[in-house]
Amino acid sequence: MIDWTALLRLGLHGLRLTPDQFWALTPAELALMAGLDPQAAPAMARDRLAELSALYPDERRSE
Repeated sequence: MIDWTALLRLGLHGLRLTPDQFWALTPAELALMAGLDPQAAPAMARDRLAELSALYPDERRSE
């Protein structure tokens, strides 16, 4: 049985989606956004971001 009240609370309050955005999501998208996807990669830590920033620095485009 699906707990629609909990899902709506998660989508509308937790994820701050509009009703249209919530109902347009697939179950897989909602699970990913909610952090419920066991296949999802963990959030990036600050050290990893710094490492990637050093490897791939932003370059300014000449005008």
